[in-house]
Amino acid sequence: MQLIIRQEKKHINNLLIFAHILANCLYLALDSCSYFCTKLMNDRVQKKLQILADSAKYDVSCSSSGSRRRNAGGMGNAAPAGCCHSFTEDGRCVSLLKVLLSNVCIYDCAYCINRRSNDIPRATFKVDELIDLTLNFYRRNYIEGLFLSSGVIRNPDYTMEALLRVARSLRNQHRFGGYIHLKAIPGASPELVYEAGLYADRMSVNIEIPSENNLLLLAPEKNFDDVYRPMNLLSTSLLESKEEKKKCRKAPDFIPAGQSTQVIVGATPDTDKQIIYLASSFYNQQNLKRVYYSGFIPVNANDARLPALRQAPLLREHRLYQADWLMRFYEFRCDEIVDDVNPNLDVEIDPKLAYALRHPHLFPIDLNRADYEMILRVPGIGVRSAKLIVNNRRFGHITLAHLKRMGVALNRAKFFISTRELPSQFASTPPALIKRKLLSKSIHQQNLQLSLF
Repeated sequence: MQLIIRQEKKHINNLLIFAHILANCLYLALDSCSYFCTKLMNDRVQKKLQILADSAKYDVSCSSSGSRRRNAGGMGNAAPAGCCHSFTEDGRCVSLLKVLLSNVCIYDCAYCINRRSNDIPRATFKVDELIDLTLNFYRRNYIEGLFLSSGVIRNPDYTMEALLRVARSLRNQHRFGGYIHLKAIPGASPELVYEAGLYADRMSVNIEIPSENNLLLLAPEKNFDDVYRPMNLLSTSLLESKEEKKKCRKAPDFIPAGQSTQVIVGATPDTDKQIIYLASSFYNQQNLKRVYYSGFIPVNANDARLPALRQAPLLREHRLYQADWLMRFYEFRCDEIVDDVNPNLDVEIDPKLAYALRHPHLFPIDLNRADYEMILRVPGIGVRSAKLIVNNRRFGHITLAHLKRMGVALNRAKFFISTRELPSQFASTPPALIKRKLLSKSIHQQNLQLSLF
């Protein structure tokens, strides 16, 4: 009897050992399967990221300035002290995760790399994939926020709803307090656009082409009404949100960093006057925070509707940004920058200098007597310097030493001002000669500057 019991115990022990070995084998098999599945999933997400990040590089309307979103207890902070950004040489922000939800698009715009007729690699993120990607990048301190756009999948509502799901999940489920910039899809329902504005710090609707007739030529499936409708909705809702904030501090934020748009420069024969007047209307009517100008990049070379350009008109783009700056901070009207006689900006000199040379009857000005608005119009004098001049001349006459300490570029300003130490040079020097002198100095400085490479 005892022998039988011993044999049964031995069999049980063998069975237990076999079960333990089998369990270990199953665990190793499942672990290997999980590893390969995870690796396969990561490779797939990485490939999507490569495709969609490359497709998003043509959208320049990304900036995080102006947000006041704070976070307590969650992850991320879009307050000014929490967002640090670097910029590329051409001014594009590189601190945000700039990516498309999808580069699949139902439209066939002539100027777009993602147009329906192009034979390019296509990819679409799942909502969860994009959320995990954003959070992992943020935890590793690669990014400070998310810039999310997309091609139009199926229809505008479907695409806008997917973008909304990403922002909503980041804010509500993961308590993400970093910066979020969302695209408002033209043609989407107002309800979806409004809800997206509750989760985003900034939203943008790209106008792309400055005139509607050229838009219909290059993008026949689009129109200005679909662009202006969400733009007007965001503008109105933002004003209402500010009024509600005055009544109740706990009222929800609505795009605290405002909205922006993008204009493509050089894809159509539209003049700088048309572009600047369009930007001025956006600032005055829709209260846009920024208008971004993107030099046309010829990505579709075989389309006869597009101009034959070898490279983007970056200098023209730069002059438009300077003109935009004059309207926003220097109190210039758009008709003072361009007019019917000069519909395009001078690419050789900046718009402020061009204005001064076109209006010789206004110069030179006495810095000790001229008003602030007129001082702002002097080339070489910025906003900060103009305020310092107005504040300090109450205590005595402004001298050349004062101007140098205030940061005035005297090599440019000396032709348009008069002080006790500096007699007027403008009356004795024709505008054409002043232009020639300044251009020769700038060329000389460029020749003296050493290249980093």
